[in-house]
Amino acid sequence: MGTGRHDAGGAGALQVQPAEGYAGNVSPELACQWWQAGQAVLVDVRTDAEREWVGFVPGAVPLAWKQWPGMAMNPQFDQGLQAAVPAGQKAVLLCRSGVRSIAAARRATELGLEAYNILEGFEGDPDAQAHRGARGGWRFHGLPWRQN
Repeated sequence: MGTGRHDAGGAGALQVQPAEGYAGNVSPELACQWWQAGQAVLVDVRTDAEREWVGFVPGAVPLAWKQWPGMAMNPQFDQGLQAAVPAGQKAVLLCRSGVRSIAAARRATELGLEAYNILEGFEGDPDAQAHRGARGGWRFHGLPWRQN
């Protein structure tokens, strides 16, 4: 895909990258830093099934952008996001690869929030064998996560 990707190990890993329609793109490391410092709310917009089967970030707000099966829009997204993110607080949005979270960040911005997309997502881009987890992502960078 390559949309908005960066070299996570490079100098830009802890800088906000500009984006259109929302506050910006951030590396998993910067998002985690903000979240752990209480400067942002981490919102995991993946489906319930993804969080259950692939893994989740303890303490993140689980709020699907689209629901499995069928990937229909979550009609409770707006209400859930507004309830989860206090006024004046940043929201950092996490999905599988950093694509759905762009749409969610745009919607959060429309709702008046300061919203950031987390580049690479939870699993990162697929490798040559179409496997995720070896080319970036929250897990790849050794950030907090669990699996059931």
